[in-house]
Amino acid sequence: MARRKSSAETDSAAPSFEDALAGLESIVEAMEHEQLPLEELVACYEKGSALLDRCESILQSARGRIELITLRHQNVLEPSSLFHTEDSPEPLAPSGFPDDSDDDDDDIRLF
Repeated sequence: MARRKSSAETDSAAPSFEDALAGLESIVEAMEHEQLPLEELVACYEKGSALLDRCESILQSARGRIELITLRHQNVLEPSSLFHTEDSPEPLAPSGFPDDSDDDDDDIRLF
């Protein structure tokens, strides 16, 4: 009787995000710059589509994990602690940093 692959074995056979992305990039490069016969183009397209699905699946999983971590972090912090602390008399911006709205410069700040 044939032995079924466990999920650990299946996951190890699937490429990592980086490997799938590199494979996808090489397929696109070959399809764009090489004179491939139609049959090879179709095979490349099929393989590229599978790699793209793998990348999207990994990204969706990562998004879900990040959302879960964010939700856990938000539940640990008291909502009022996001806007002011005992040490700081002025409210903090939602990012946890003091509000820089008094600055006259037009710099874009990410953090």
